[in-house]
Amino acid sequence: MRSSAAGLKSTLSSLPLFAKTGGEIIFAKASTLFTMVHLAIFVSGSGTNAENIIRYFRGSDRISTDLVLSNKEDAYALVRAKNLGVATAVLPKAEFNRKEKLLPLLDSFNIDFIVLAGFLLMVPDFLLEGFDGKIINIHPSLLPKFGGKGMWGHHVHEAVKAAGESESGMTVHYVSAVCDGGEVIARFSFPVLPSDTPDDIAAKEHVLEMEHFPEVIEKVVSKKFNI
Repeated sequence: MRSSAAGLKSTLSSLPLFAKTGGEIIFAKASTLFTMVHLAIFVSGSGTNAENIIRYFRGSDRISTDLVLSNKEDAYALVRAKNLGVATAVLPKAEFNRKEKLLPLLDSFNIDFIVLAGFLLMVPDFLLEGFDGKIINIHPSLLPKFGGKGMWGHHVHEAVKAAGESESGMTVHYVSAVCDGGEVIARFSFPVLPSDTPDDIAAKEHVLEMEHFPEVIEKVVSKKFNI
């Protein structure tokens, strides 16, 4: 599989180092040669975050969303992506965990960075190694609280309510071999009122996701690739 660095280098090698206009040779600035990082979004469900991310980076000259991948063929995220002109792919769990299936797919789209946005499978070791420090996830609680196996979607918000928490929120973190155990990048919180139901908590948390997740992705990618 071509690494992210190799992908960016191939972009560099395909660009002219100078342009001739009006009898003058103008050398391109180095900063203009590394202008596009290619994202893949992994998702298992409806895809509101995936759509929000796609729309956020539409028209960007630095970051593009090139693939939405799901482990479920009926995930509505695939419909959202297709409606927005983004390529989609489906890999059930067995195929997702096969190196010879997943890596060539990502390579075919020149993927540099992966975003998990409601993706319910654990990331295999070979992908963690191939995209070291280049896979992030969003989680609907203030990790390390209410993270780990079984803590996804509405299960999290029900647990927050049952525990009598006074606040909850969302966390963006790097993905590691430990479920929800990677280094925290950012947290955003909101107050939980005694009268809030799990649905109320979910709605408040979703607002934070829509507001903050794309911006966090942009900051992480920009720093990682120096763009």
